[in-house]
Amino acid sequence: MAFLDFETSVTELEGRIADLRGLASGGQVNIADEVSRLQTKVNRMLMQIYAHLTPWQRVQVARHPARPHASDYITALCQDFVPLAGDRLFADDPAIIGGIARLNGQSVVVMGQEKGKDTDTRVKHNFGMAKPEGYRKAQRLMHLAERFGLPIVTFVDTAGAYPGIDAEERGQAEAIAKSIETCLRVGVPVVATIIGEGGSGGAIAIAAADRVFMLEHAVYSVISPEGCASILWRSAQQAEEAASALRMTAQDLLAFGVIDRIIPEPLGGAHRNAQAAIKTVGDTVSRALDELRGKPPEVLRSDRRNKFLAMGRKLAA
Repeated sequence: MAFLDFETSVTELEGRIADLRGLASGGQVNIADEVSRLQTKVNRMLMQIYAHLTPWQRVQVARHPARPHASDYITALCQDFVPLAGDRLFADDPAIIGGIARLNGQSVVVMGQEKGKDTDTRVKHNFGMAKPEGYRKAQRLMHLAERFGLPIVTFVDTAGAYPGIDAEERGQAEAIAKSIETCLRVGVPVVATIIGEGGSGGAIAIAAADRVFMLEHAVYSVISPEGCASILWRSAQQAEEAASALRMTAQDLLAFGVIDRIIPEPLGGAHRNAQAAIKTVGDTVSRALDELRGKPPEVLRSDRRNKFLAMGRKLAA
């Protein structure tokens, strides 16, 4: 387990627990009581720490390398997943993965940004930062879902769209805008969950949904704290201050009406119990799909439109 800076008080205790368990596995030493006592202390400390996280600390939790990624959610929650590749215009973008699957027995189109888990996969998936072909692939999958009347489920986890010259040359801004428009226009239910980072238009491109959920320690913002600090203070060193100013936590965004619900995470964050976090997300998404099932396309489009228009009016007020 990789420990975050603010978890140093927990590190030593968990190291002791690991050592004790190692001793027990090598003989007949009974250390159950001591392990239980230390684990109770660890849980108490984690509860105290995670109840008072700063926005910058939540950014660190959202970026934790062991946090479950889109591929983990798709693998655990979906059956008969058939991946679909390519935008039929230029290339396939591994930063966005998606395809057809069954979620609790219901056929869906599922997609998400994939960051990768080690150096090789992170490079392969471009750290979850999609290029225009990624967003055009997302559009293709959404149109496919509408053609066959399948709900759309998305998992958002990106620092933002790829800002490279090649992406700009191929129309990055247009691809993102068109993807947002497609989200708003499709006549099937759309359910999005921010599972880690929701950065800029690269996130909202697949998150303009009927229901937008957000994990408790995820973040969602128009720009990353480092990017904001570089613009406002000419230094990424002010990222912590920028994180507070951006109001990017799930708690802030629920109060603003930007998201519909906060999904609680296991004690110490989703990275400490990925299986439990994924199950909670799956249950929440399934309930939302049940609520939206049977709504006529024109009602879905109208409700989705009114949802985002009302959000703008609320924020302006």
